[in-house]
Amino acid sequence: MNNKATSINFTFKLGGDLTVNRLGYGAMRLSGQPGNFGAYPDWKGGEQLLRRAVELGVNFIDTAEAYGAGFNEELITSALHPYKQDLVIATKGGINKSAPDSIIADASPAFLRKGVEGSLQRLKLKQIDLYQLHRPDPKVPFVESIGALKELRDEGKIRHLGLSNVSIEQIEQARQIVPIVSVQNKFSISDRSFEDVLNYCTKNDIAFIPHGSLGAHPLKQGAPLANAEGVIADIANSKGVRPNQIALAWLLHYAPNIILIPGTTTIAHLEENMAASSVELTKDEMTTLDKLQTN
Repeated sequence: MNNKATSINFTFKLGGDLTVNRLGYGAMRLSGQPGNFGAYPDWKGGEQLLRRAVELGVNFIDTAEAYGAGFNEELITSALHPYKQDLVIATKGGINKSAPDSIIADASPAFLRKGVEGSLQRLKLKQIDLYQLHRPDPKVPFVESIGALKELRDEGKIRHLGLSNVSIEQIEQARQIVPIVSVQNKFSISDRSFEDVLNYCTKNDIAFIPHGSLGAHPLKQGAPLANAEGVIADIANSKGVRPNQIALAWLLHYAPNIILIPGTTTIAHLEENMAASSVELTKDEMTTLDKLQTN
């Protein structure tokens, strides 16, 4: 058995000039319910959680205009502004969410411009470090959406551009127009359907920011991974950690350009997630975990 731990770099240089810790925080759940809509009801608790995240070393926070219909960005500002110098706030636009159950893609140039201006105002920023197209809009030519974001970047309102929920073909189309520094697609130990996109990003030094990094309920009985619960639990027990920490550690070991943004609403769970960065996996353990896939 190979018990030597695999070595990993815990930081990634986003866009070549922003060094971020690879265990960040996804703020989506700090929104109203149902449907992550409206203001987070425990506003003070949300502020405390965000401040604790930064204390624990988080310097990459992911949000979106659609989360809480703007309230999520306002909560981040309320908790953390004025921001620490190395804090990178990534937000997204291109979705018109007017109700909990109304999620409509709108990547028209006018809506994207309105979204960027709104995010700048809510976040109290002069420039957004990373602005991501939330999803392609089938009603708008993709290159038209990217062109609009390039204009906003050229105006200095956006520092770097990223994409979300895209294919390799769309990434390549976008890169012909403007540099793309990140891609945010679904990916976890239980869902590797976008592994081709991850591999493309790794090859091209583009950050890959998996959403759903722990899946819906990936480590519970009845999950799609046959026997995965037992395998992950065995490795977790041998190290004295939780199964979700193994799932996050696996992602950190899996590719050097993965930036994690697990979300939570409790400080205890936040601290547990952050501790995943100290979990070492041997080559044999990685090989075992690599085999736990269904696609």
